Amino acid sequence: MSTPVIGKPDLTKLRSSDRRKAIRVSENSLARIEPLYPESPLPLLISPVVDGLELSTWAAGNRDFLESHLLKHGGLLFRGFQAGSLAEFQRFVEVFSAELLEYTYGFTPRKQVEGKIYTSTEYPADQFIPYHNEKSYATSWPMKIWFFCVQAAQRGGETPIVDSRKVFEGLDPAIRQRFAEKKVRYMRNYSPRLDLPWQNVFQTSERSEVEAYCREAGISYQWKDGDGLRTYQVCQAVATHPKTGQQVWFNQAHLFHVTSLPETIRQVLLAEFEEEELPRNVTYGDGSPIEADVLEEIRRVYREEAVAFPWQEGDVLMLDNMLVAHARNPFEGPRKIVVAMSEAFNG
Repeated sequence: MSTPVIGKPDLTKLRSSDRRKAIRVSENSLARIEPLYPESPLPLLISPVVDGLELSTWAAGNRDFLESHLLKHGGLLFRGFQAGSLAEFQRFVEVFSAELLEYTYGFTPRKQVEGKIYTSTEYPADQFIPYHNEKSYATSWPMKIWFFCVQAAQRGGETPIVDSRKVFEGLDPAIRQRFAEKKVRYMRNYSPRLDLPWQNVFQTSERSEVEAYCREAGISYQWKDGDGLRTYQVCQAVATHPKTGQQVWFNQAHLFHVTSLPETIRQVLLAEFEEEELPRNVTYGDGSPIEADVLEEIRRVYREEAVAFPWQEGDVLMLDNMLVAHARNPFEGPRKIVVAMSEAFNG
Protein backbone atom coordinates (compact mmCIF):
# COMPACT_ATOMS: atom_id res chain seq x y z
CA MET A 1 0.00 0.00 0.00
CA SER A 2 1.43 3.40 -0.93
CA THR A 3 2.01 6.00 1.76
CA PRO A 4 -0.35 8.98 1.47
CA VAL A 5 1.05 12.48 1.15
CA ILE A 6 -0.60 14.75 3.67
CA GLY A 7 -1.59 18.20 2.44
CA LYS A 8 -1.51 19.77 -1.00
CA PRO A 9 1.80 21.56 -1.58
CA ASP A 10 1.97 25.03 -3.11
CA LEU A 11 5.08 24.68 -5.26
CA THR A 12 5.35 28.38 -6.00
CA LYS A 13 6.07 29.21 -2.35
CA LEU A 14 8.59 26.55 -1.43
CA ARG A 15 11.41 26.31 -3.93
CA SER A 16 13.42 29.29 -2.76
CA SER A 17 16.40 28.31 -0.62
CA ASP A 18 16.65 31.87 0.70
CA ARG A 19 13.20 32.02 2.27
CA ARG A 20 13.49 32.46 6.07
CA LYS A 21 9.96 33.44 7.04
CA ALA A 22 8.00 30.54 8.53
CA ILE A 23 5.34 29.26 6.16
CA ARG A 24 2.06 28.87 8.00
CA VAL A 25 0.56 25.65 6.79
CA SER A 26 -1.62 22.93 8.22
CA GLU A 27 0.17 20.78 10.73
CA ASN A 28 1.65 18.13 8.47
CA SER A 29 1.25 19.38 4.90
CA LEU A 30 4.16 19.35 2.48
CA ALA A 31 5.72 16.31 4.12
CA ARG A 32 5.33 12.57 4.07
CA ILE A 33 5.04 11.09 7.56
CA GLU A 34 5.68 7.36 8.03
CA PRO A 35 7.68 4.95 10.18
CA LEU A 36 11.12 4.29 8.71
CA TYR A 37 10.47 0.58 9.24
CA PRO A 38 6.91 -0.81 9.15
CA GLU A 39 7.56 -3.05 12.15
CA SER A 40 8.84 -0.24 14.40
CA PRO A 41 7.38 3.14 15.38
CA LEU A 42 10.92 4.43 15.96
CA PRO A 43 12.12 6.54 14.27
CA LEU A 44 9.29 8.37 12.57
CA LEU A 45 10.50 9.37 9.09
CA ILE A 46 9.57 12.84 7.84
CA SER A 47 10.46 13.76 4.25
CA PRO A 48 9.41 16.61 1.94
CA VAL A 49 7.17 16.13 -1.06
CA VAL A 50 8.86 18.95 -3.01
CA ASP A 51 12.49 19.69 -3.75
CA GLY A 52 14.35 22.50 -2.02
CA LEU A 53 12.18 22.68 1.09
CA GLU A 54 14.17 24.14 3.97
CA LEU A 55 13.95 22.05 7.11
CA SER A 56 13.96 25.04 9.48
CA THR A 57 11.31 26.86 7.45
CA TRP A 58 8.95 23.91 7.39
CA ALA A 59 9.57 23.04 11.04
CA ALA A 60 8.83 26.58 12.21
CA GLY A 61 5.31 26.28 10.85
CA ASN A 62 4.80 22.80 12.28
CA ARG A 63 6.47 22.94 15.67
CA ASP A 64 3.51 21.79 17.76
CA PHE A 65 2.88 18.88 15.41
CA LEU A 66 6.53 17.81 15.63
CA GLU A 67 6.67 18.21 19.42
CA SER A 68 3.62 15.98 19.85
CA HIS A 69 5.06 13.27 17.62
CA LEU A 70 8.41 13.49 19.39
CA LEU A 71 6.68 12.67 22.69
CA LYS A 72 4.80 9.80 21.07
CA HIS A 73 7.60 8.19 19.07
CA GLY A 74 10.69 9.48 20.90
CA GLY A 75 12.66 10.07 17.71
CA LEU A 76 12.10 11.86 14.39
CA LEU A 77 14.30 11.36 11.32
CA PHE A 78 14.23 14.22 8.80
CA ARG A 79 15.47 13.08 5.40
CA GLY A 80 15.53 14.83 2.02
CA PHE A 81 15.10 18.38 3.30
CA GLN A 82 17.47 21.18 2.47
CA ALA A 83 19.73 20.95 5.52
CA GLY A 84 23.19 20.77 4.02
CA SER A 85 25.03 23.27 6.20
CA LEU A 86 25.80 23.76 9.86
CA ALA A 87 24.01 27.11 9.72
CA GLU A 88 20.81 25.49 8.46
CA PHE A 89 21.11 22.73 11.06
CA GLN A 90 21.44 25.32 13.81
CA ARG A 91 18.45 27.28 12.47
CA PHE A 92 16.38 24.09 12.65
CA VAL A 93 17.48 23.33 16.21
CA GLU A 94 16.68 26.88 17.28
CA VAL A 95 13.11 26.46 16.07
CA PHE A 96 12.63 24.31 19.17
CA SER A 97 15.23 25.71 21.56
CA ALA A 98 16.74 29.17 21.36
CA GLU A 99 19.42 28.35 23.96
CA LEU A 100 21.67 25.40 23.19
CA LEU A 101 23.66 23.70 25.94
CA GLU A 102 27.40 23.50 26.40
CA TYR A 103 28.93 20.06 26.78
CA THR A 104 30.11 20.44 30.38
CA TYR A 105 30.80 17.54 32.76
CA GLY A 106 31.15 15.35 29.70
CA PHE A 107 31.86 11.65 29.67
CA THR A 108 33.48 11.33 26.26
CA PRO A 109 35.84 13.38 24.07
CA ARG A 110 34.18 15.86 21.69
CA LYS A 111 35.27 18.94 19.79
CA GLN A 112 33.38 22.18 19.48
CA VAL A 113 32.50 22.66 15.81
CA GLU A 114 30.67 25.96 15.80
CA GLY A 115 28.89 27.78 18.59
CA LYS A 116 27.35 25.06 20.75
CA ILE A 117 27.45 22.39 18.06
CA TYR A 118 29.87 19.56 18.79
CA THR A 119 31.29 16.52 17.09
CA SER A 120 29.77 13.22 18.11
CA THR A 121 31.84 11.13 20.50
CA GLU A 122 35.39 10.76 19.19
CA TYR A 123 36.11 7.15 20.08
CA PRO A 124 38.20 4.87 17.85
CA ALA A 125 36.29 3.91 14.73
CA ASP A 126 36.60 0.18 15.38
CA GLN A 127 34.82 0.36 18.75
CA PHE A 128 31.11 0.16 19.52
CA ILE A 129 29.76 2.85 21.85
CA PRO A 130 27.06 1.29 24.06
CA TYR A 131 23.49 2.58 24.35
CA HIS A 132 22.99 5.58 26.58
CA ASN A 133 20.78 8.58 27.19
CA GLU A 134 22.97 11.67 27.09
CA LYS A 135 24.24 12.60 30.58
CA SER A 136 22.01 10.08 32.34
CA TYR A 137 25.05 9.57 34.62
CA ALA A 138 24.26 12.99 36.13
CA THR A 139 21.32 14.60 37.90
CA SER A 140 20.86 17.22 35.17
CA TRP A 141 20.60 16.40 31.48
CA PRO A 142 19.35 17.74 28.12
CA MET A 143 15.78 16.91 27.21
CA LYS A 144 16.46 17.15 23.48
CA ILE A 145 19.42 16.04 21.38
CA TRP A 146 19.95 16.35 17.62
CA PHE A 147 22.34 14.58 15.24
CA PHE A 148 23.23 15.94 11.80
CA CYS A 149 24.98 13.78 9.21
CA VAL A 150 27.57 15.90 7.45
CA GLN A 151 29.40 12.87 6.03
CA ALA A 152 28.27 9.26 6.21
CA ALA A 153 30.88 6.55 6.74
CA GLN A 154 31.81 4.28 3.85
CA ARG A 155 30.74 1.30 5.94
CA GLY A 156 28.92 1.11 9.31
CA GLY A 157 28.81 4.09 11.63
CA GLU A 158 25.07 3.89 12.29
CA THR A 159 23.61 5.54 15.39
CA PRO A 160 21.32 2.78 16.74
CA ILE A 161 18.47 4.02 18.90
CA VAL A 162 16.23 2.32 21.44
CA ASP A 163 13.08 3.33 23.28
CA SER A 164 13.93 3.74 26.99
CA ARG A 165 10.32 2.91 27.89
CA LYS A 166 10.71 -0.48 26.22
CA VAL A 167 14.01 -1.09 28.01
CA PHE A 168 12.29 -0.40 31.32
CA GLU A 169 9.39 -2.70 30.45
CA GLY A 170 11.66 -5.43 29.09
CA LEU A 171 13.74 -5.84 32.23
CA ASP A 172 12.97 -8.26 35.01
CA PRO A 173 10.77 -6.40 37.53
CA ALA A 174 13.14 -7.46 40.32
CA ILE A 175 16.04 -5.74 38.55
CA ARG A 176 13.99 -2.61 38.00
CA GLN A 177 13.00 -2.52 41.65
CA ARG A 178 16.52 -3.08 42.91
CA PHE A 179 17.92 -0.24 40.80
CA ALA A 180 15.05 2.10 41.61
CA GLU A 181 15.63 1.62 45.33
CA LYS A 182 19.43 1.58 45.40
CA LYS A 183 20.13 3.96 42.50
CA VAL A 184 23.56 4.07 40.84
CA ARG A 185 26.90 5.36 42.11
CA TYR A 186 29.35 6.58 39.47
CA MET A 187 33.06 6.81 40.21
CA ARG A 188 35.50 8.70 37.99
CA ASN A 189 39.25 9.24 38.20
CA TYR A 190 40.57 12.11 36.11
CA SER A 191 44.23 11.97 35.21
CA PRO A 192 46.48 13.77 32.71
CA ARG A 193 47.87 10.43 31.54
CA LEU A 194 44.70 8.35 31.20
CA ASP A 195 41.22 9.13 29.90
CA LEU A 196 39.98 12.73 30.10
CA PRO A 197 41.70 15.30 32.37
CA TRP A 198 39.42 17.20 34.70
CA GLN A 199 40.25 20.48 32.95
CA ASN A 200 38.56 19.18 29.79
CA VAL A 201 35.55 17.71 31.56
CA PHE A 202 34.77 20.75 33.70
CA GLN A 203 36.03 23.24 31.08
CA THR A 204 38.14 25.16 33.56
CA SER A 205 41.64 25.05 35.01
CA GLU A 206 40.52 26.52 38.34
CA ARG A 207 40.07 24.00 41.13
CA SER A 208 37.72 26.35 42.96
CA GLU A 209 35.33 26.34 40.00
CA VAL A 210 35.39 22.54 39.90
CA GLU A 211 34.63 22.38 43.62
CA ALA A 212 31.74 24.83 43.24
CA TYR A 213 30.28 22.77 40.39
CA CYS A 214 30.57 19.57 42.40
CA ARG A 215 28.91 21.05 45.47
CA GLU A 216 26.00 22.36 43.40
CA ALA A 217 25.58 19.02 41.58
CA GLY A 218 25.90 16.85 44.69
CA ILE A 219 29.19 15.32 43.56
CA SER A 220 31.72 14.16 46.16
CA TYR A 221 35.28 14.99 45.14
CA GLN A 222 38.83 14.28 46.25
CA TRP A 223 42.00 15.86 44.86
CA LYS A 224 44.82 13.42 44.22
CA ASP A 225 48.55 13.60 43.68
CA GLY A 226 49.79 14.50 40.23
CA ASP A 227 46.95 16.91 39.50
CA GLY A 228 44.40 14.09 39.64
CA LEU A 229 40.79 14.17 40.79
CA ARG A 230 38.35 11.50 41.93
CA THR A 231 34.59 12.04 42.03
CA TYR A 232 31.58 10.06 43.21
CA GLN A 233 27.95 10.76 42.45
CA VAL A 234 24.78 8.83 43.25
CA CYS A 235 22.14 9.29 40.55
CA GLN A 236 18.80 7.94 39.42
CA ALA A 237 18.49 4.55 37.74
CA VAL A 238 14.86 5.01 36.77
CA ALA A 239 13.25 8.33 35.88
CA THR A 240 9.77 9.67 35.12
CA HIS A 241 9.36 11.77 32.01
CA PRO A 242 8.08 15.21 33.08
CA LYS A 243 5.60 15.50 30.19
CA THR A 244 4.38 11.97 29.48
CA GLY A 245 4.56 10.66 33.06
CA GLN A 246 6.08 7.41 31.74
CA GLN A 247 8.88 5.59 33.52
CA VAL A 248 12.10 5.10 31.61
CA TRP A 249 15.33 3.22 32.19
CA PHE A 250 17.73 6.12 32.68
CA ASN A 251 21.27 5.37 33.77
CA GLN A 252 24.62 4.27 32.37
CA ALA A 253 25.51 1.45 34.76
CA HIS A 254 26.11 -1.01 31.92
CA LEU A 255 28.34 1.53 30.12
CA PHE A 256 30.40 2.82 33.07
CA HIS A 257 31.07 -0.64 34.44
CA VAL A 258 34.50 -2.04 33.71
CA THR A 259 32.91 -5.06 32.00
CA SER A 260 31.78 -2.78 29.14
CA LEU A 261 35.39 -2.46 27.98
CA PRO A 262 36.92 -4.83 25.43
CA GLU A 263 38.51 -7.82 27.13
CA THR A 264 42.10 -6.88 26.29
CA ILE A 265 41.72 -3.30 27.57
CA ARG A 266 39.93 -4.49 30.71
CA GLN A 267 42.72 -6.94 31.55
CA VAL A 268 45.39 -4.28 31.14
CA LEU A 269 43.55 -1.80 33.36
CA LEU A 270 42.76 -4.31 36.11
CA ALA A 271 46.38 -5.48 36.11
CA GLU A 272 47.56 -1.92 36.74
CA PHE A 273 44.79 -0.39 38.85
CA GLU A 274 42.63 -1.29 41.80
CA GLU A 275 38.94 -0.89 41.02
CA GLU A 276 38.82 2.40 42.95
CA GLU A 277 41.59 3.74 40.71
CA LEU A 278 39.99 2.87 37.36
CA PRO A 279 39.19 5.83 35.11
CA ARG A 280 35.50 5.06 35.64
CA ASN A 281 33.41 2.41 37.27
CA VAL A 282 30.00 2.00 38.83
CA THR A 283 28.23 0.31 41.74
CA TYR A 284 24.78 0.39 43.26
CA GLY A 285 24.13 3.59 45.13
CA ASP A 286 25.04 1.98 48.46
CA GLY A 287 28.47 0.97 47.14
CA SER A 288 27.66 -2.72 46.67
CA PRO A 289 28.75 -4.32 43.39
CA ILE A 290 26.35 -4.73 40.48
CA GLU A 291 26.07 -8.37 39.51
CA ALA A 292 27.60 -9.39 36.16
CA ASP A 293 24.48 -11.28 35.10
CA VAL A 294 22.35 -8.22 35.81
CA LEU A 295 24.55 -6.05 33.60
CA GLU A 296 24.38 -8.61 30.82
CA GLU A 297 20.58 -8.72 31.12
CA ILE A 298 20.46 -4.95 30.70
CA ARG A 299 22.69 -5.13 27.62
CA ARG A 300 20.55 -7.91 26.18
CA VAL A 301 17.37 -5.85 26.42
CA TYR A 302 19.06 -2.90 24.75
CA ARG A 303 20.23 -5.12 21.89
CA GLU A 304 16.82 -6.70 21.38
CA GLU A 305 14.92 -3.41 21.36
CA ALA A 306 17.37 -1.40 19.23
CA VAL A 307 16.73 -0.01 15.76
CA ALA A 308 19.54 1.03 13.38
CA PHE A 309 19.52 2.70 9.97
CA PRO A 310 22.27 3.77 7.56
CA TRP A 311 23.00 7.49 7.66
CA GLN A 312 22.44 9.56 4.53
CA GLU A 313 24.20 12.90 4.19
CA GLY A 314 21.85 15.69 5.22
CA ASP A 315 19.88 13.49 7.64
CA VAL A 316 18.81 15.10 10.91
CA LEU A 317 17.79 12.88 13.83
CA MET A 318 15.89 14.55 16.66
CA LEU A 319 15.50 12.61 19.91
CA ASP A 320 13.74 13.12 23.19
CA ASN A 321 16.77 12.29 25.31
CA MET A 322 14.74 10.70 28.10
CA LEU A 323 12.55 8.58 25.84
CA VAL A 324 15.29 7.32 23.50
CA ALA A 325 18.86 6.14 24.05
CA HIS A 326 21.49 6.04 21.32
CA ALA A 327 24.72 4.21 20.51
CA ARG A 328 27.33 4.12 17.73
CA ASN A 329 28.38 1.25 15.54
CA PRO A 330 31.99 0.77 14.38
CA PHE A 331 32.76 2.24 10.97
CA GLU A 332 35.22 2.51 8.13
CA GLY A 333 36.19 5.63 6.22
CA PRO A 334 35.66 9.28 7.14
CA ARG A 335 32.53 10.01 9.15
CA LYS A 336 31.21 13.31 10.51
CA ILE A 337 28.11 13.51 12.68
CA VAL A 338 27.58 16.69 14.68
CA VAL A 339 25.43 17.08 17.78
CA ALA A 340 23.42 19.79 19.53
CA MET A 341 21.63 19.61 22.88
CA SER A 342 19.06 21.79 24.65
CA GLU A 343 16.55 22.17 27.49
CA ALA A 344 18.46 21.30 30.63
CA PHE A 345 16.31 19.38 33.09
CA ASN A 346 17.23 18.92 36.73
CA GLY A 347 16.10 15.53 37.87
